[in-house]
Amino acid sequence: MHLLIIEDSERFRRSLTVGFRRVGYAVDVAADGEDGLWKAREFTYDVILLDLMLPGLGGIEVLRQLRASKDARAETHVLILTARDAVDDRVLGLRAGADDYLAKPFDFQELLARVEALARRACGKKNPLLEIGDLILDRAARTVTRDGAPILLAPREYGLLEFLATRRGKVVSRTEIEAHLYDENAELMSNAVDSAVYALRRKLQPPGTAPLLHTRRGHGYVLDVL
Repeated sequence: MHLLIIEDSERFRRSLTVGFRRVGYAVDVAADGEDGLWKAREFTYDVILLDLMLPGLGGIEVLRQLRASKDARAETHVLILTARDAVDDRVLGLRAGADDYLAKPFDFQELLARVEALARRACGKKNPLLEIGDLILDRAARTVTRDGAPILLAPREYGLLEFLATRRGKVVSRTEIEAHLYDENAELMSNAVDSAVYALRRKLQPPGTAPLLHTRRGHGYVLDVL
């Protein structure tokens, strides 16, 4: 999952970034509304976390201008994070186009659950269970099993599997995977995506099992029972 955090507090921004990266998310950040709006319009994110009290362009105006954009990025799910917890502020944010609202301070696990729920909504899958043949991915528990046997994945491997599973049967390009798995500061080797797919395939397909992760040479990868 690829997130954008628009937050002016460096300490709070760093804390959120560390927390999400530990669970395998790619995270881009912006310290003010202008930079945040530019990134939200230029790049594709699964969820945007937006503070209301920003220097320069405020959070509500960032949200309004994003929703007024003409491309698909205008529909990116936005979760407002703010210390302003008055009913009027919540109503204003939701009416401006926010998808959810969480008042500071909050527990990180609640934030993580809300972000995961928005991501499921974005791909049209409310059920946290994704099933591809005998492979079951539980997005709520962040667990993976095949034929009932648990598969232990590193955070980035899990993120790659989840990304492919939500697009079951569709060819996903290397460029799409790279944009989803790695943030703006990542220094990638030319074979980074291929290596990540290889490592995931080895865990998903032990000897004697049917292949699920397929390569479409020149196009990308597809996860499905073929």
